[in-house]
Amino acid sequence: MTTLEEGTARYGTGPMRILVACDHGAFELKQQVVSYLQQRGHEVIDLGTNGTQSVDYPDFAGKLCRALLAGTGERGVLMCGTGIGISIAANRFPGIRAALCHDELTARLSRLHNDANVLVMGGRTTGPATADAILAAWLKTPFEGGRHQRRLASLEQQHQKEPA
Repeated sequence: MTTLEEGTARYGTGPMRILVACDHGAFELKQQVVSYLQQRGHEVIDLGTNGTQSVDYPDFAGKLCRALLAGTGERGVLMCGTGIGISIAANRFPGIRAALCHDELTARLSRLHNDANVLVMGGRTTGPATADAILAAWLKTPFEGGRHQRRLASLEQQHQKEPA
């Protein structure tokens, strides 16, 4: 497992390797997200699903989180119908800070205050223009550190002590 300092995603320094995964409820949104990221020069690793046939969101959350923690990518984007289930599943992994964002403000603050390394959106709740705005804000916002660093470090320590 990476420490908070090691896992802190970089920002504003050029293209990143970004992992993307979803369940069937967000397949269309995932296609848009992949296109958005690629058009801006990011390397996208698409971990599925690859259609609208019913699948289980915990499987895709786990796949992305394990890959992110292994260093396969710098950040991740997860999606399901509402974003709720897949964010709950992702946050079960120590070292993952998945933030369900509904607008630019929540996306910006998820990075600024929480150093979110996984962005979560809902395929049935997030429109195309809103998704683009969320991605733009999330990708360009740095982690502020300071008091937020102390809080996240404390959270990581607590998480490591408790059984999974």
